[in-house]
Amino acid sequence: MHITFIGSGNLAWHLAPAFENAGHQINEVYSRRAVQAGQLVSMLYDAGVRTDLNFADSSSDLFVLAVADDALDEVCRQLVLPEDAIVVHTSGTRSLSQLRQWMGIYSDVPVRTGVFYPLQTFSRDQPPLSFDQIPLCLEASDKETEDVLVELGQELSEIVYLITSEERRLLHMAAVFACNFTNHLLAIAKDLTETNGVPFKLLRPLIRETIRKGLAAGHPADVQTGPARRGDRQTMQAHLALLTEQPQLAEIYELMSDSITRMYH
Repeated sequence: MHITFIGSGNLAWHLAPAFENAGHQINEVYSRRAVQAGQLVSMLYDAGVRTDLNFADSSSDLFVLAVADDALDEVCRQLVLPEDAIVVHTSGTRSLSQLRQWMGIYSDVPVRTGVFYPLQTFSRDQPPLSFDQIPLCLEASDKETEDVLVELGQELSEIVYLITSEERRLLHMAAVFACNFTNHLLAIAKDLTETNGVPFKLLRPLIRETIRKGLAAGHPADVQTGPARRGDRQTMQAHLALLTEQPQLAEIYELMSDSITRMYH
C-alpha cells in the first residue's frame, strides 16, 4: 500500500516507520513545520516532503491525518485527495462521523473514511517503537474500508480492535488517568524529593513494583496501599503539614486521598 502522512509529530514519528517495516511505501509527508517533515522523511526509505495539501495527483491509497485534534477541521478544509482514497484520523476523541462530515463538505471527489488510533504514548525524542503489542483501535465508514484497515492493523500489531467512536473516547479519557496523570504525579514526586535534597532514584523500585502489582492484580484496587487506604488520618495530616507552602500540591494530595478513602471506607 502507498501511504501519505499529513503531520510529522509524535505519532507520525513512530507510525510511518512501522508501516515501512511492514512492507508499505510512504510516498510523502506534509507538515506545517517543513523542517520537522524533513526529519521524518530522512528516517524513511523513499518519501518526499510536500509543502501543500493538494494531493490530487498522488499515487497514495491511504492518507493518515496525524495532526492535533483542533487542526483536523482546517486540514480537511484544505485537503484535496484522489478519488476513492482512504483518509483516516488518529484522534482519540474526534468521531468518525465528524471526519465523514468534513470530507463530505470539503472534498470534490468521493473518498472513504476511517479511524486508525494506536493506544500508546509517543515522543519524537525516542527511537521508533515496535507496534507488536500496541493496541490499534479501528473504525471505518463501510465494510470494505474496515477490511482494509483491519488487514493493515494486523500487519503491525497483534492487538487489533474494532471500536466505536464513543468507546474510543472513553478509552482516551481512561488513558489520561492511567498515563498522563500518573506521569504528572511522578514529576511531582521528583520535584518534591530533589528540591529537598533527597534522590528521586530511591523511589524507582517502589514505582516499578506499584505498576507491576497493579497490572498483575484482578483489579488495581485490590492492591492499593498507603495512609488513605488504611484511614490513617494522622499520617495524612503530617504530610499536609509539609505542603503548607505549596497549596496546589496540598489540594492534589487531599483530592487523591479523599478519592481513595471513599473507595474503601
